[in-house]
Amino acid sequence: MATNLAIDDQLIDEAKAIGKHQTKKGVVTEALREYIQRRKQAEILNIFNTIEYDQDYDYKQQRTVK
Repeated sequence: MATNLAIDDQLIDEAKAIGKHQTKKGVVTEALREYIQRRKQAEILNIFNTIEYDQDYDYKQQRTVK
């Protein structure tokens, strides 16, 4: 899908240098991937400690060979 974006050329050039990208598309694609990954990680952190566990569950018992 072709899209026109007005992005600061200085930011693009700096991102190309840091990320060793050859194209603007490469910079934007990686930036979007990182953005999505960070948002997913934030969602995981938000649900951390919200799951209730059975206090009597013995995980070590599951490890024993029968």
